[in-house]
Amino acid sequence: QVQLVESGGGLVQAGGSLRLSCAASGSIFSINVMGWYRQAPGNERELVARISDGGNTNYADSVKGRFTISRDNAKNTVYLQMNSLKPEDTAVYSCNAVVRSSRYGLWNIYWGQGTQVTVSS
Repeated sequence: QVQLVESGGGLVQAGGSLRLSCAASGSIFSINVMGWYRQAPGNERELVARISDGGNTNYADSVKGRFTISRDNAKNTVYLQMNSLKPEDTAVYSCNAVVRSSRYGLWNIYWGQGTQVTVSS
């Protein structure tokens, strides 16, 4: 059993910054890719950014140049630094991780509970 606990969401004015954190805990042998998704009311969930265990990153075109994803493998934690925020960034942000709990076990995907980010104009 693995849990992902998020923090850092909140209310910010346009042009401001927030940093989201997501820490994985529980039965963890290794973690592969970790990512951030977001979903606004009436919209489908979309990928924001992802990072491999080796540090390779990918970003949605809408956030490239403004957001930065990073991870601390010693802490099993992924971060999303969000700068130059726009009202269009308002959404519930969720993290996920692909985790193996033993040397010969299966890989499973886990999700955090989601955290609200609201950007006012």
